[in-house]
Amino acid sequence: MKKVIFLTVMLLTGLSTMAQSESGFGIKAGLNYNANGDYFESAGDVARDPDRNVGYHFGIFGKVGVAKIYVRPELVYTKTKSDYNGDDFDMSKLDAPILLGVKVVGPLHVFAGPSFQYILDTEYDGITIDDVENDFTVGMNIGAGVNLGKLGIDLRYERGFSDNEATFINTNITTVGPSRIDTRPDQLILSLSLKI
Repeated sequence: MKKVIFLTVMLLTGLSTMAQSESGFGIKAGLNYNANGDYFESAGDVARDPDRNVGYHFGIFGKVGVAKIYVRPELVYTKTKSDYNGDDFDMSKLDAPILLGVKVVGPLHVFAGPSFQYILDTEYDGITIDDVENDFTVGMNIGAGVNLGKLGIDLRYERGFSDNEATFINTNITTVGPSRIDTRPDQLILSLSLKI
């Protein structure tokens, strides 16, 4: 919990500094598509069941730039849903990506950077899971976006770097022994942002 408080204070301090230097900050929200395995195979499943593996996020961001290069720290609440053998795995987390971006041409830009994640809550088919291996993990974001004035839209891919599993005792009587679920993020994220 101390790490989350530290990250929040650092981000808010950075945002206030950026606001004073008129570089800019804003709000963002959007949809997440969490995949288990092959994206194209999972995409076919989404056509049959639109709610499958779809989550959401919302948060704040700051942006500091020089010429065509910028740094964009974010603090985002994320709720994801995954399907494991017909059962739902829900996860809530705080994400703090720190992105380095480059303006390519016109409003188009590309970016990449680490994402620090703190898992707040996990639930597997109605069972709350308390023993996720690591609450604090690191991942990677890479993507592209378009800015049209104060409005922006971007699409990014996120993947966790290290293995992180949740272990629980299965309540199904026919299954014996512990079960494991990989909690690493592996998702496509579509965001709409508004510079304030």
